[in-house]
Amino acid sequence: MGSPDDAAATGGAIDSANMINSVDAVDGIADDQQPPAYGYLDIDPDTARRASRTYWDDAAADYQAEHGTFLGDSDFCWSPEGLRESELRLLGDVAGRTVLEVGCGGAQCARWLRRHGARVVGFDLSGGQLAQARAYTARTGIEVALVQADAVALPFADESVDVACSAFGAVPFVADSGAVMREIARVLRPGGRWVFSTTHPFVWCLPDDPDENGLRVFHSYFDQRAYTEHDDSGQAIYTETHRTIGDRVREIVAAGLILHDIIEPEWPAGEERTWGQWGPVRGRYVPSTSIFVTSRPTARQLS
Repeated sequence: MGSPDDAAATGGAIDSANMINSVDAVDGIADDQQPPAYGYLDIDPDTARRASRTYWDDAAADYQAEHGTFLGDSDFCWSPEGLRESELRLLGDVAGRTVLEVGCGGAQCARWLRRHGARVVGFDLSGGQLAQARAYTARTGIEVALVQADAVALPFADESVDVACSAFGAVPFVADSGAVMREIARVLRPGGRWVFSTTHPFVWCLPDDPDENGLRVFHSYFDQRAYTEHDDSGQAIYTETHRTIGDRVREIVAAGLILHDIIEPEWPAGEERTWGQWGPVRGRYVPSTSIFVTSRPTARQLS
């Protein structure tokens, strides 16, 4: 699963103006030319691709070490709230079906699908994440096909997949998530499902804190610039893109898909753990995850 953690989580009350306009000095560069250490910027697809690959190659082992127990070696967890496919059944019966896991990370979901009789391919942009997936395979003995690929240019044939799914993979990290929707629609067979979870758009307005500080609106919901972190040379090292609920719906519809449901989970009662910005305090008031349930229409639905 792609990380829902924000790489620039801060402690204490956040100063929104300083965060948005934050600039760290870089030796040899004039003050008025300094790249931002982190903030909101327009990014191009190549920058987003390069930053995501680099970040996840570096972070994969630590991410799996931190969250692997919660995610399980071969379990399908949709979100930090702990929603599991075994309970929700958003994908339907996967036995005998060809399933594509988009941005598979450690491929925990893919192995759960394989245990339930699916023919599964997991792909990820990050070689570091795929290395973790192979380590899980060696430990569990559950084999799944793994491919290194970009979600906006899938190396799969038209109408070759029955189901596509993603638990926080790819969608938040590409510059053009509409292209992901089009690619998924292309490889899905008529009637095939595409279900993905991602950060809820509303929390773009809020600091990445699970406590009361995370309930303060400090940023515009309508700002579509990517959250971007930079190294001292100004190179983007982490990017995460934002789309409103309306943007997501339009991307889905424009790809020729049918939107069936949007799930906005509440934080589970009695659960006191936190995961980045996810936790019981903020989770009682606002959703931090959204799950979009879509499908490619059949010929009958198109007629």
